[in-house]
Amino acid sequence: MSAMHEYENRDQLAEALASGVAAVLAGAIAMRGEARLAVSGGSTPKRFFGRLSQTAIDWEKVTITLVDERFVDPDHERSNLRLVREALLQDKAVKAKLVPLADGSSDTVEEAAASADHAIAMLGRLDAAILGMGNDGHTASFFPEGDRLEDALDPNCQHHVIAISAPGAGEPRLTLTLHYLLEAHFLALHIEGEEKLQTLDRARKDGSELAMPVRAVFRRAADRLQIFWAP
Repeated sequence: MSAMHEYENRDQLAEALASGVAAVLAGAIAMRGEARLAVSGGSTPKRFFGRLSQTAIDWEKVTITLVDERFVDPDHERSNLRLVREALLQDKAVKAKLVPLADGSSDTVEEAAASADHAIAMLGRLDAAILGMGNDGHTASFFPEGDRLEDALDPNCQHHVIAISAPGAGEPRLTLTLHYLLEAHFLALHIEGEEKLQTLDRARKDGSELAMPVRAVFRRAADRLQIFWAP
């Protein structure tokens, strides 16, 4: 069973998650001389990003990448890369290295995925990965009805990054694959609000992973997954 961490408000959650992630990154730096972090986009992580950017770790030795990305221009308002640059790579964290999944240099999402797959493979195992969840039960860019959802969830998938399109995704996406995310030393799900709690309850019940892809994380990460929630 995944560990559930509940907080009275979103500021407390952001502080706790930032402290936990910073400790993981600092530990990796102490052990290996470097640390690797994958973060999600959307509006939920902004407080967390703000708190994490203020923590006093050796950010020059941290590499940050994205759990998933929309295939849009890096300056587009829906770009996760833009969000990370504006909300996380600030204050002390401005010295961190950023490895994007899409940087605007590829003509197609498939080309971007191939380039990102190589870059992420070179990055190696993640020290921490922070997931989000939609009310449709998606996490990362594992959307219901995704054209490559089965590949993304396949434990034997040979890729670290794949391109995926789905009715609920809007733009074509790039996403880290599930098998790669599950290798992270610290794996967290960050959700906020009563509606997300209801979605969480539905996802934890028996049912299809293709209908609610976040179920694949719950089932395969087992007791390694840390869930952070606040109203």
